[in-house]
Amino acid sequence: MTSIQILSDLHLEAPKGYDVFEIAPKAPYLALIGDIGCVKDAEYFAFISKQLCNFKIVFLILGNHEPYHSDWATAKQSIQTFSQEMSEKKQSDKGLGSFILLDQTRYDLSPLLTILGCTLFSHILPAQTDHVSFGLNDFYQIDAWSVDQHNAAHASDLAWLNAQVRSVSGETDRTILILTHHSPTTSVQAVDPAHAQSKISSGFASDLSGEECWRSANVKVWAFGHTHFNCDFVEGGKRVVTNQRGYYFSQAGGFDGEIHIKGVMVN
Repeated sequence: MTSIQILSDLHLEAPKGYDVFEIAPKAPYLALIGDIGCVKDAEYFAFISKQLCNFKIVFLILGNHEPYHSDWATAKQSIQTFSQEMSEKKQSDKGLGSFILLDQTRYDLSPLLTILGCTLFSHILPAQTDHVSFGLNDFYQIDAWSVDQHNAAHASDLAWLNAQVRSVSGETDRTILILTHHSPTTSVQAVDPAHAQSKISSGFASDLSGEECWRSANVKVWAFGHTHFNCDFVEGGKRVVTNQRGYYFSQAGGFDGEIHIKGVMVN
């Protein structure tokens, strides 16, 4: 049975913790679901390289912090360059794991399990536009990034997810695991009560309850991050789970570096 270790929001960029944070392998596969650090930091890639020595595959989703002090295009290009370097290195080092960037990416991990991954930017509500644009660091720390671009990226990710879920659901006996950075739900079980009435809430989560990607019976697990509030519950026949550390000086309750998804179960 397939087992995947999941972690997000490690925020190793502040204070720098790339060289000291350890992930004890509890599964053959590792999914880093965004906000691991900043791509501009050389230590970011050293950290991922270290994980490739311990896991068969390391999946990475870009969170909103990955392009800080840079821009999305540059951050993605840096990741692609790293991916190519690791692929070439693996030719001579067969013990090295594979690196997979999940950026509107389908990956068939087994004949029965498909992973769908993307950032899934949130949809910022019109009533919250001003609050979010002034209240979220993304629009100060990411070059050439606006609420309109953020919402356009949300629409693109959502359309891709719906199309992929529709396609995979037409294949026999396939289970779908979705990995995103931003939250796909505004369920009270997934929202920190302290921020339930926040005027910037749509910068963190979107209500996808009416979308095909959420309603499909083939989607058995959806793991995400970004909210710094951990949850683990079942809704509509699927497991909804997070494993977020949060900032070093303000860590999220319930973070467990050893949590892993086993088949369609989370242990």
